[in-house]
Amino acid sequence: MNWQLIESDAALQHLLSQMTGSKVVMVDTEFMRRNTFYPEVALVQLCFVGDEAGSKTAWLIDPLTIEDTTPLAALFTDAAVLKVLHSASEDLEVFQRWLGVMPQPLFDTQRAAALLNIGFGMGYRALVQEICGVDIPKGETRSDWLQRPLTASQCEYAGLDVTWLLPVWRELYGQCERRDRLQWVLADGQDATATLGTDVDAYHKRIKTAWKLDRRQLGILSAVCKWREATAKSRDKPRGWIIDDPTCLWLALHDPDSTAALSDCQEMPPQVIRRYGEEILDVLAAQRTMDDARLPALLPPPLTAPQRDQVKRLKSQVRRMAAKLAVAPEALLASKDYELLLREAAGEEVDAPIQWQGWRRQVVLEPLRHFLREEMR
Repeated sequence: MNWQLIESDAALQHLLSQMTGSKVVMVDTEFMRRNTFYPEVALVQLCFVGDEAGSKTAWLIDPLTIEDTTPLAALFTDAAVLKVLHSASEDLEVFQRWLGVMPQPLFDTQRAAALLNIGFGMGYRALVQEICGVDIPKGETRSDWLQRPLTASQCEYAGLDVTWLLPVWRELYGQCERRDRLQWVLADGQDATATLGTDVDAYHKRIKTAWKLDRRQLGILSAVCKWREATAKSRDKPRGWIIDDPTCLWLALHDPDSTAALSDCQEMPPQVIRRYGEEILDVLAAQRTMDDARLPALLPPPLTAPQRDQVKRLKSQVRRMAAKLAVAPEALLASKDYELLLREAAGEEVDAPIQWQGWRRQVVLEPLRHFLREEMR
């Protein structure tokens, strides 16, 4: 394996112009996420199918020295070039923030392995071992990727993450074609890019015991979570550095109307009140005058014991479906979707995830809906 650093706009432009004939590119990133809201991109690795070097060259693009990212954004949005990544979710966050685009079409080798029943949620190292019989060293896993200059060991490690991805992709792609799974993998890749970051307005639903709140309290919780999200993004700090989830819940329950009242919250340090107190009070004041019709709907309570038993039967049905299709059961339906599907069958209004469309609608969802209708007779 060879690797080459790309450390200038001219070198990046030259590389991509040389590779215009390639229709497939392996992609990986190295990034840091220590005290920031957004991942800090530190390196982008590419390996092209059809590279004159025999597809054994890892091109390591240094984003700290690249000013014009337009050529890379053009590559990632070129519909004629397949982008191959492994477990792409965090990489997608990097590209969304740094480039403002998503790689499409996207072939995620972790997703492909699940849809081929090789394994669900397999790490890159395990998948390379499974497909190629090679154990990749992981000595630089906790490396400081923002340091400069990068060491030879770091570059070697980063290069292996895309050069071994190539034979893995070739094997998985061939199996997908033979078993009519290719469109499933590509559809899941499209869904992953379409849904990234779309649930931020519903963050309050993630907070435990939020289902106990009345609509007015829930409106406060939702507004506080949205304010925190916007503040965390503007300061590029983790959400918990602004205020944590228990504090958001406390504000919804107590609705303080003064700085003194805010001080009653033991989870809110004095420095947080000094920095954000007035902003928080403004958010709370706006919620007090909110019209009832604009308040969010109540959250459903936890499932009852009979409903939990029904979820178990639903999961058994999915395992049977997966066995017939020869796919990992977890690839058919996400764990959080079982409850959603059950509530839908009971007549509750639910927001159907985008993953419920496309191939899953006919292959998975409609059979499961029929199963639930029969159960509920």
